Amino acid sequence: MNLAEQANARLADWSALSRGSAGCGARHCLCAGTREIVHFHGDNKVDVHLTHDMINKLRPALRNSSALELPAASAWVTVRLEAGSDIDLLATLVSAALLATATATATATATAPPRQPDPAESVRTTPCPRNSSQTSRWHPCRRPRRPFARPRKKEGRSPD
Repeated sequence: MNLAEQANARLADWSALSRGSAGCGARHCLCAGTREIVHFHGDNKVDVHLTHDMINKLRPALRNSSALELPAASAWVTVRLEAGSDIDLLATLVSAALLATATATATATATAPPRQPDPAESVRTTPCPRNSSQTSRWHPCRRPRRPFARPRKKEGRSPD
């Protein structure tokens, strides 16, 4: 079992996380509610959605780690799994991501005026920093649409 599989197995046991499908095409994805929190790219790279606020708060410590990549202007951090201790680092960052997501959700709920929730809004998150053709139309932690589904017929006047 490689390090990514070990990390995935360890995190999948957390009650706050559930399996989902990554919008960027990553094979494994873990979500908190409808928000994508972590996904695995290959055998040694894992992306964690920390939020911009949490990255800014932790930036001095994050810069000191050689196992991390901080893409510019992204709410994601990439962890390179090269040793068992990197799994511990990943678990710590996932804990911070869960805290950041809970804080962001609570803040948005407390400051927003009461209104009807928009289902599309509840699943939006910053897309993965990796390039993907799917990134613009993905919904994290939801089942993908059937690729060959027939479009619904529009109701209205039929041609004479």
